[in-house]
Amino acid sequence: MSILGFIKGELLEIIEFLDDSRDTLSWRFPDEDKAIKNGAQLIVRESQAAQFVYLGQYGDCFGPGKHALVTENIPILTKLQGWKYGFQSPFKADVYFVTTRLFTGNKWGTANPIMMRDQDFGVVRLRAFGTFDFRIVDAPVFLKEVAGTDHHFRLDEFADTMRSRIVSVFSDALASCGVPALDVATRYTELGDALLPLINPQVTTKYGIEITSFLLENVSVPPEVEAAIDKRSSMSAVGNLNDYVKYQMAESMTQAGAGASAAALPAQMAMGFGLAQEMVKQLQQPAAGTPAAAAAPAIPELLSPAQAAEMLGVSAADVIASIDAGDLKGKKIGSAYRIPRAAIEAFLAG
Repeated sequence: MSILGFIKGELLEIIEFLDDSRDTLSWRFPDEDKAIKNGAQLIVRESQAAQFVYLGQYGDCFGPGKHALVTENIPILTKLQGWKYGFQSPFKADVYFVTTRLFTGNKWGTANPIMMRDQDFGVVRLRAFGTFDFRIVDAPVFLKEVAGTDHHFRLDEFADTMRSRIVSVFSDALASCGVPALDVATRYTELGDALLPLINPQVTTKYGIEITSFLLENVSVPPEVEAAIDKRSSMSAVGNLNDYVKYQMAESMTQAGAGASAAALPAQMAMGFGLAQEMVKQLQQPAAGTPAAAAAPAIPELLSPAQAAEMLGVSAADVIASIDAGDLKGKKIGSAYRIPRAAIEAFLAG
């Protein structure tokens, strides 16, 4: 081999990356300790970017196209190398090809619950998982912060590296946006779109990527919060509790019907009262483990006819009539009736 042929074999004349995979994020061109020839051709295909690195410093970055590596085309590298008047000799530099296409369907999830302060339930713990789509938009930042000097950095390595970082950014964004736990658990798509403007500035600055789609597939809350959500839904469905109690009473009386004897009617009414009161207690009882609403007022030992009527969901005149008929135990103190609380509870239980 001639000296010219030997020298030519030691120089890189064409630099390109033919990617036939679907999971390559970055790839370092194997120079085999060869120098790059002055005027060498750099071929960058669509969805690629070529980043030059000289002695650990990031030089020029080239987009899609065919580029001749001459002084005019590599100003940053020219400055780093200290070529004041251009260069004529071969030079050494690492070339990283970075894939800039969209990578879809990447999974993320919280390994541990996220603690957040909620206006309805206080401090709650949330678990979440979903998918996100991303692309690399800043090759130097991505190579420095994520891929490093890896010769061939693949998508599975990225998933392991970024999963915890994405969850950390998601947790910060969720805490700062102040979305209630009820909305987190029911409005996945809207929440994902709302979080994108909060997540992207962080991941672009820190990691050189842009998240184009962020989807929540599931958000789970502790069982006690689920019970509170279910109870709130039930109360909304019932509406006005007082009207619901009256409705239950009317249903009980209607079911007694014309075929029921007069003696059985008080028992039927008591059954209606009991069912209605039990429903009220179940709906109003706060869920275990959640901040309770203001404590219910204590019921006095002796009640007026009006107070008894409110408990039973009837009129005060009906209460007095029941006392006079002997169906409800009560006593007259001065000119006013007083009904023991135990008597009302016994009436409801009977």
